[in-house]
Amino acid sequence: MDLERFQERLQIQFHSSELLRQALTHRSYANEQDEALENNERLEFLGDAILDFLTADMLYRRFPEMPEGEMTRLRAALVRTEALAQIATIFGLGEVMLMGKGEARTGGRERETNLCSGFEAVIGAIYLDQGLEVVRDFIIPRLTELQKDVMEDAIRKDPRSQFQEWAQAEHGITPEFRTVGTEGPEHKMIFEVELLMDGQVIARGFGRSKRVAAQHAASVALKALRRGDLKFVPEMTNQGQAGSPPDGDRTHWNR
Repeated sequence: MDLERFQERLQIQFHSSELLRQALTHRSYANEQDEALENNERLEFLGDAILDFLTADMLYRRFPEMPEGEMTRLRAALVRTEALAQIATIFGLGEVMLMGKGEARTGGRERETNLCSGFEAVIGAIYLDQGLEVVRDFIIPRLTELQKDVMEDAIRKDPRSQFQEWAQAEHGITPEFRTVGTEGPEHKMIFEVELLMDGQVIARGFGRSKRVAAQHAASVALKALRRGDLKFVPEMTNQGQAGSPPDGDRTHWNR
């Protein structure tokens, strides 16, 4: 694929073909040339900063109620190497990159780091060639599609799974869910479930089924964790009985 075909795929016609060529020049190619040739690393630096800004701007405007921490995590997910390499692949960027023979021979045209860096360099080149608004019009639809996928992945990961991942990663403990009661007539029964870690009750949940009640308990625990209210003390340091708080210390209990 030549540069004209690549620009057709981008739906952007560069005023400076040399700027586009630089954006597609991998360091390995520049190093193999006799004459001095600038690679795409400076443009990559510029494009990375522009993507961070435009992504932050998009999230700020689109989600006025979203806390700063969640926006930071979502922005990181949208501009991560794998995500940008995915966009680069759609446009066939790997086919047009100028790359050293050794790099190309070892799979450099499909390598995610190369695709991500090349795409960031192209963003930098578009900005220098045609300005920020053209970059915005080009990238926002792609980021919007990625955002849907990222948020759907987060939704599919239910609260119980999220809390289990945290507990295992932070403490090496698998949480337990224990049904402790029911109330109401059989056809409208409400279950009460406790979430325990190392014998300690961390949260309680309620629901029309044990599964729903367990998810509710995990959701309560996650909210406490995000607020900084969930202070879990491993059983080996807890002088009280399992399942009840030690005398004079209830700081790690969230019911």
